[in-house]
Amino acid sequence: MRFLSLQSHVAYGYVGNRAATFPLQRLGHEVWAVNTVEFSNHTGYGAWRGRTAPAGQVAEIVQGIEALGLLPRCDALLTGYVGDAALADVVLDTAARVRAANPKAIWCCDPVLGDIDTGIYVKSGIDVFFRERAIPAADLVTPNHFELELLTGRKVSTMAEALVAARSLLAGPRLALITSLRRADAPADRIEMVAVSRDAAWRIATPLIGFEIAPNGTGDTVAALFSAHWLAGGDVADALGKAASSIFAVLETTRELGERELQLVAAQDRLVTPPRRFTAEKL
Repeated sequence: MRFLSLQSHVAYGYVGNRAATFPLQRLGHEVWAVNTVEFSNHTGYGAWRGRTAPAGQVAEIVQGIEALGLLPRCDALLTGYVGDAALADVVLDTAARVRAANPKAIWCCDPVLGDIDTGIYVKSGIDVFFRERAIPAADLVTPNHFELELLTGRKVSTMAEALVAARSLLAGPRLALITSLRRADAPADRIEMVAVSRDAAWRIATPLIGFEIAPNGTGDTVAALFSAHWLAGGDVADALGKAASSIFAVLETTRELGERELQLVAAQDRLVTPPRRFTAEKL
């Protein structure tokens, strides 16, 4: 399959396109990566160098791909971190171009806004863009726990609340994937992912791996992996199981090596063939 991916880029570490491209390639997929920012490292370090890509530059790169006649071959659009509100129209225009060229292509929108440990870390107005313009137009939306609460204005402490919140995002999308759920009515040593459609839901739980500083980019990798598996087979439970098993293997390797950044290269074989398999259950 072929993915057009509009996400951030860092020289060091694995977030955005760096977290999505290699795992997809390792699974045998083609990725056309368009970078929305060029940073030395992700912003979790507190200091970084680089800049947001001008909206016109991002648009020109997409138009260049289109000019090669490639968009009819695009199976999925992945979008994530939007560093500046000026890029909002470019993201929407890209989605429109992809769908015009291939109506079967899906749009996976990862509404990157922040996390429980960091709070919101994007510029003002980006949350409104995702809530009001991007998510309603997407096929798949992949918020983490923090982003789910921020986008819906709902407190999520239980599974019932998570399902209600996720379904409130499905006015446009076919599916919402909560990439990390830490609810009060679940064991503290587990972390869950939940996929929710309008009339069904699936849950998967894995052991919570402890880190002094949790690696960034796990949600970016999960969104890419789940999209690929869902698009390939159309089975939500199977896609959820494969994505959860792969990211658990990557996180295990990262902890074993004592690294802060996701060890995607070191764990590449375990990502493709996870030594421990997790199975999703239908709720």
